[in-house]
Order: sequence, then C-alpha cells, then structure tokens
Amino acid sequence: MLRVELHHGDVTLSCLIGGPRRVPVVLLHGLAGGAEELRPTAEALVGRHRVLVLDQRGHGHSTRRPDDLSRRAYAADVAEVIERLCDGGPVVLAGQSMGGHTAMLVAAWYPHLVSRLVMLEAGVGGTEPGDDYPDRLGRWFASWPVPFPDRAAAVEYLGATPTARAWAADLQEHPDGLRPRFDADVMRAAIAPVAAEARWAEWASIRVPTLLVRGERGTVPAAEDARMRAERPDVRHAVIPGAGHDAHLDAPEAWLDLLTGFLQA
Repeated sequence: MLRVELHHGDVTLSCLIGGPRRVPVVLLHGLAGGAEELRPTAEALVGRHRVLVLDQRGHGHSTRRPDDLSRRAYAADVAEVIERLCDGGPVVLAGQSMGGHTAMLVAAWYPHLVSRLVMLEAGVGGTEPGDDYPDRLGRWFASWPVPFPDRAAAVEYLGATPTARAWAADLQEHPDGLRPRFDADVMRAAIAPVAAEARWAEWASIRVPTLLVRGERGTVPAAEDARMRAERPDVRHAVIPGAGHDAHLDAPEAWLDLLTGFLQA
C-alpha cells in the first residue's frame, strides 16, 4: 500500500491507500493508534476493494498538534478524504473505538458518503457525571518512560499484549530513542469531546446497514450496547470470543471473517 498526504484546512492528513478502484473501504483507528495497526486488515481487503486507512489528526504521520480536536473536525477530515481520494464515495466506513465513534458521526452527518458502517468496540460516547476518564487517560500516556531504548523495552513496559506490540512497532525514532507518534495532552483533548456527550440522536438517524462488533472482554458498557441494538434493531451484532477492546489485534482472523462477511452480504 502507498502512503499519501493531503491538506485539509490547517492540517496534513496521511493515509495508506491501495487496491482496485471499486467498493471503497475506509478504516479508522482508535485513540493513540495509527494506520499501521490496521495495515493487516487493509492488506487482507485490497484484492477486492479500494482500501484507505487514515492517520487521524493528532496521530501517526498526520499533523501532530492540530488546533481543532473537536468531533466536527475529525468527521470533516474523513469526509474530505472520501471526497478527494475515494471518488466522492459512498464508502464502507469501519472504525475501532474512537475511530468507530468518528465513523458513526460521519454516517450521521454526511449520509451521502457512507454505504455501510462498521463499529468495532465503539459506542455513542458519553460518561457518567464526575467521571474523569479523559484526565486519567492523559495521565497514563504522560507516564510512559519515554524515550524507550528499543521496541522490546516498550513492549515489556506496555504489557506484552498485541496492542503493546502494535504501539511499539509504530514508535518513531529520535536521536535519544523511540517515542510515540502522539502527545499525551493531545490525546486527552481528543477523547474529551467523545466522553462529554452521548450521541444517541446521531446513532438513531443512521439508515445504512450497520455492523456492531464487540470483544468478549471489551469495554463498551453492556447497557449501552443493549440500548444501541434496541434503538436500531436492524443492526447486525457479533461478539469475538476472548478478545478485548483491541479485538482486531487480539483476534485478527475472527475480525476479518466478520468484516469480509459483512462486505460480501
């Protein structure tokens, strides 16, 4: 797959892109992730699909410290990518975690651009009053002992999980060692709008075929998942056994089976 860049307002967006110019699929990573962690998914699809994987603003090879980290800005970036790199769509839009939340908003706000929606370990957002989730997450990212001397040290610190290995593989080389391709304060500011509001109206407005995928050990609250399914009983729902929040990394074959099955349905 090729890495390309486009400029949208005051940000540069970096994407991996490849495959024939038919049945376009756009993939969105979660908070603190990047396009590289979705490369295996993309490479499994490029034989039959035009696949684009976006480094969202504040992440990966895209602008690291954008001024606007609102939900509107993230959704507008995806719309711009679809318009300019996917022949104006519509596309199959799939996202994990915060990327799934962004995908949901794009499907709601730009319905002409999306033909199908896939949300992996993603919900409508919002937290309980008094929950300091964005602050806790920001403090955790800030606590990493960077620079790491090598990728093995990063994997050991981050827990030797598939997620840890994906993060370590995408660390950026600096003269003093390896550092993440994101800043902790930007991650805190990016997730805060997701946590601030539950987007039930947007969820209810979506009319395209939708697949919800959960990890058996995922983090989307059961009550939220149940309400999403109740409000839109037409959606498909699947659970990946044994997988956690990063189900695409924990159980890649099961994830690809679900995704390709939905694309071919």
